Amino acid sequence: MTTAARKMPDLRNGEAVSLVKVPVLGFSEFRDKVVMPSAWGSTRLAALFGQPRDDDGVRLYAVLTDPTESVLTACATDLQDDRYPSLTPDCPRAHNFEREIAEQWGVVPLGHPWFKPLRYHHSYRPGHDAWGRAVGDVILPGVTDYFQVEGREIHEVAVGPVHAGVIEPGSFRFQCHGEHVFHLEVQLGYQHRGVEQALVGGPNKRTIHYLETLAGDTTIGHATAYCQAVEGLAACQPSLRAQQIRGIALELERLACHTGDLGALADDVGYLPTASYCGRLRGDFLNATAELCGSRFGRGLVRSGGVTFDIEPQRVERLVARLKTALRDVGGATQLLLNSLSVRARFVNTGVLKTEIADLLGIVGIALRASGIERDVRQDFPAGIFRSVQIPAAIQSTGDVFARACVRGLEIERSGAFVLDQLHTLHPGVLQEKLGPLAPNAFVVSLVEGWRGKICHVAITDAHGKFARYKIVDPSFHNWIGLMMAMRDQQISDFPLCNKSFNLSYCGHDL
Repeated sequence: MTTAARKMPDLRNGEAVSLVKVPVLGFSEFRDKVVMPSAWGSTRLAALFGQPRDDDGVRLYAVLTDPTESVLTACATDLQDDRYPSLTPDCPRAHNFEREIAEQWGVVPLGHPWFKPLRYHHSYRPGHDAWGRAVGDVILPGVTDYFQVEGREIHEVAVGPVHAGVIEPGSFRFQCHGEHVFHLEVQLGYQHRGVEQALVGGPNKRTIHYLETLAGDTTIGHATAYCQAVEGLAACQPSLRAQQIRGIALELERLACHTGDLGALADDVGYLPTASYCGRLRGDFLNATAELCGSRFGRGLVRSGGVTFDIEPQRVERLVARLKTALRDVGGATQLLLNSLSVRARFVNTGVLKTEIADLLGIVGIALRASGIERDVRQDFPAGIFRSVQIPAAIQSTGDVFARACVRGLEIERSGAFVLDQLHTLHPGVLQEKLGPLAPNAFVVSLVEGWRGKICHVAITDAHGKFARYKIVDPSFHNWIGLMMAMRDQQISDFPLCNKSFNLSYCGHDL
């Protein structure tokens, strides 16, 4: 059988396969595999990344997801030189992936419509830079040419990278006519730490801590994705009890973040009852996570093979009492917010992300479901406890700030019911299975529905079972462009509200 004729293997979430089963295709066939399903079907591009070869060349890997069959597929291609025809004109979902590949490995996607750095760092292949920069050149985040609109009375408003309050840095450029926004461009990279490169050669004692602090408000989401990947490589299955505790922690993370976001949205429009309530109630959900493991963000709880803390009957009673009260209060605060006519006047038809744009650009999570597309890893690619217990996806259709707030409110209700049910039905079992060595020369994809959206981790091991490549795709990587699109034809004064309705992570994007 020729290389070009090899079929892409069907992968399951968190299940490892031998690396030789991932076909290495000619570029034209690789392009067809990536572009055609992503453009015309339900298949989505979950990850596209580069890996250096021993001959100093670069191999590209693509991971595609098909929610209709709950399967993933993967393929690769070896670039013949440091240039290749860009996939983005035919598959817009590839736009940031190709900029990332160019920056990391010094290969140029010819014909990319907006080719510029993504995180502003030196190439990982010394002597190979996609923009012709020398190794010793000083590279500063955000120092680049911004898109500009020309015309009479057009003006630019620059915000950041340093912002008021306790917030991460990012640069925003608005092209405006009066208050009307024609275009918003977001430049990030100020939080780049090189996490993916630090993971190569692992896992080791530091690895889990890199993952837990990758995006601090998504500690459980990223730790779970990592542990699923490692468990797949080690052929280890956590006990049902451990899976339940992980699921409880994941949904508590969702409850805390959604509640905080609803409070922040209320605060942005001066609706103080919900703003005050949710500010306190977010703390109640964080404290429930602290009740599990001693950390409000869940650090130290999720580990390879299971979890490190149990939930004894007395703790179950305390958690149930705390959560019932918090869920009752947040439900009331949410109804006050969404039923207020003054709030609706600010939320409805503000920051609209159209369904076709969300689908075309590969938006994930809350923003996608608020635009009318039902995609949720817990349903589409279930792993852990979600193989046996499903949480109905929350869908809205209008794609505006109001829809994104409604999705949060529905998810709070449904995740809360899930957590209470799991606390009442905890199965007996060991907390943490012993983990054996990782499979050598293996490939695994791990997906988790974090509170912002789909988290994707891809691990490739070398001949010794160590990470030769570890690729991370945080939901914010997909969704920043969604915020840019939602701000078109809006008033610039609506930006804080639109921004909070997405509430994306700077450091999760920058890694």
